[in-house]
Amino acid sequence: MSAELWNSAASVLETNWSGDHMVPSRRLYPHQWSWDTAFIAVGLAYVNPGRAWRDLRSLFEAQWPDGRVPHIVFDPALAEADYFPGPAFWGVPAYGVRPAHGSTGIVQPPLHAVAAWKVYRRAAAHGAACVQEARAELEWLYPRLVAQQNYLTTRRDLGGAGLAAIVHPWESGLDNSPAWDAALANVPADLELLTTYRRRDLDVADAAHRPTDRDYARYVGLVLSYRAESYSDTDLLSRHDFAVECPSFNAILGAAELALAQIAGVIGRTAEAAVHRERGRRISDAIVARLWNPRTRTFHARDVRTGTLSPAHCVSGLMPLLLPDLPAEQVEGVVAEAKSPRFGFPAPSYDRTAGDFDTLRYWRGPTWINVNWLLRRGLLVHGRRDEAEELRAAMVRLVHQHGHFEYFHPRTGEGLGAPTFSWTAALALDLLADRSVPAYARAA
Repeated sequence: MSAELWNSAASVLETNWSGDHMVPSRRLYPHQWSWDTAFIAVGLAYVNPGRAWRDLRSLFEAQWPDGRVPHIVFDPALAEADYFPGPAFWGVPAYGVRPAHGSTGIVQPPLHAVAAWKVYRRAAAHGAACVQEARAELEWLYPRLVAQQNYLTTRRDLGGAGLAAIVHPWESGLDNSPAWDAALANVPADLELLTTYRRRDLDVADAAHRPTDRDYARYVGLVLSYRAESYSDTDLLSRHDFAVECPSFNAILGAAELALAQIAGVIGRTAEAAVHRERGRRISDAIVARLWNPRTRTFHARDVRTGTLSPAHCVSGLMPLLLPDLPAEQVEGVVAEAKSPRFGFPAPSYDRTAGDFDTLRYWRGPTWINVNWLLRRGLLVHGRRDEAEELRAAMVRLVHQHGHFEYFHPRTGEGLGAPTFSWTAALALDLLADRSVPAYARAA
């Protein structure tokens, strides 16, 4: 099984390489996506480390002057009609070396420092020459990764409590998760927008698998609102209808600080390493203070505008396990939630026992490899090796039996969404090859 799965995964990554970056899939996602790039780099390092570094560089070459890393970098060789919402819709002005309309104006979870550290660790296993090259890549990336963190922890701290807020569901990476339903209810759903701006995902994907038109109209409206102010974050809370503190996004933000501490140590910035560790601890504390519900014993998204926690039990609530400073009470609660009938291994994207659990529709039920990969990492961080191995084996079985799909039916395992999906293939390689514990894991 291992050799067959390894070869098929490597083949997917070869197919989806586009010269200087990787696309998630050829038909549905023909540009470069931000957090996809991070997941992909983790696995690509096993078969082509040069491409893993190039993919990360390609993304950060599109970083904005304020530090934000756009959630899509558009391939100028493709036409506007090849993807919606495309470059002209976003209307991003030229900046740095980027041409006008070169990217979107929103972000995705900052997993890139974790990925860069993983790629470096892989290089370190292959001798001094590889280490020297990898260290040079880290030195190039480090200030850019720090700028990304600074943007998110300052300009996006809309609640003033030390957490980053997402201002569009797409920024979470978990686009139509039920975690956003309560906050989205206050966003107008102008279906006329879909007459002016026709969605194109349904041309190549089953409508039953994708977000509804009402949700999509809200997504378009939120972009238009943000675009109208040139994507400025000044006074954003007073003029924008959606602002949410997501447990998954912020757990990754904290994990990025811990990875940056490792990177800073390698490139000789020991003073900065201590700063990153302290920032990671503060983010962990803020997640507990803001997003933990002692009644449900798990984490929930907070609507910054109303101060209320979402009642939905979503896979995003399991992600704070990534943080080694998470107190024992929260660790026990989240592990119990992950193993409960609501989830199980591999975890679906939403509570299996909920009345609106949907086995087909994107982040409202199906199983995704990327968040399960993060969950496994969190289990390892807290010394839960047996559970981590159970989850790893379940993921490997799922992909081997059903293929490198974007996501999977949470009951049958049937592949859903885009086939030959890059992060599924890349993470399959990592699951086959890497049994190590994260460097900042809590001592057993």
